[in-house]
Amino acid sequence: MRIIFSRKGFDSAAGGGPSPIVEGRPISLPIPDTKGLSPVTYGDLGLGEHAARASRGRLGGGDACHFDPMFRADGTAILGQCHAAQGHLVKQGVREGDVFVFFGLFDSAEEGRHHRIFAYLRIMERIDLVTCDEPTRAHYRSLGQPHAFGLHANNDMLYVGRGAAASTAPASLRLTAPSAKPSQWIVPSWLRRTGLSCHDASWRWEEPGRLTAVSRGQEFVAHVGDDPEPREWLDRAIAAIEAG
Repeated sequence: MRIIFSRKGFDSAAGGGPSPIVEGRPISLPIPDTKGLSPVTYGDLGLGEHAARASRGRLGGGDACHFDPMFRADGTAILGQCHAAQGHLVKQGVREGDVFVFFGLFDSAEEGRHHRIFAYLRIMERIDLVTCDEPTRAHYRSLGQPHAFGLHANNDMLYVGRGAAASTAPASLRLTAPSAKPSQWIVPSWLRRTGLSCHDASWRWEEPGRLTAVSRGQEFVAHVGDDPEPREWLDRAIAAIEAG
């Protein structure tokens, strides 16, 4: 099995600032739509004011957003991926049974700017949008999935499965160490043992239990196999996401 640490939502490059934590709930703001394909706006999602505040007025309720990943009321989660990030997932062998844990940059008066896990998706199905039939694409268009409205690349893929977004922001889902830069993570001991793609440099792991995360990239894969320790960590993370 693989655990994929997947970076999503606003940051200084995409959107212009961190996503907010509002009344104890992390709200991951979708990045702006740069392809002119998505019919979904920040206002449609009730996020217009949050997007305006996080982007310092550059975005607002009328701007289209790339609403991805999606978490539906029936417990289904959908992620679209393409370009180099999708190529990396293919190279790492990501498939059914693997699990995305989504993290992003958040900010609050109490905690400051930090990275935290805010959602998960356990892959049950992969859908190749380049080769699938039109009824399949139409189904995902009806759900508002931006990758279904037009190909973003020649390797557009959807990952579909069980998943949810957190409604609280527990300390257990925070990655950034207290009073540290967002990229300075506290990590479980098993992660150094399994390794994490794009983080091979030894200096990133110099301090036990800490990782200096890369500043660019979306998908970072840990090959955990049948190791019980990371599987138990994942179970606890999912329980924290689903709590409340």
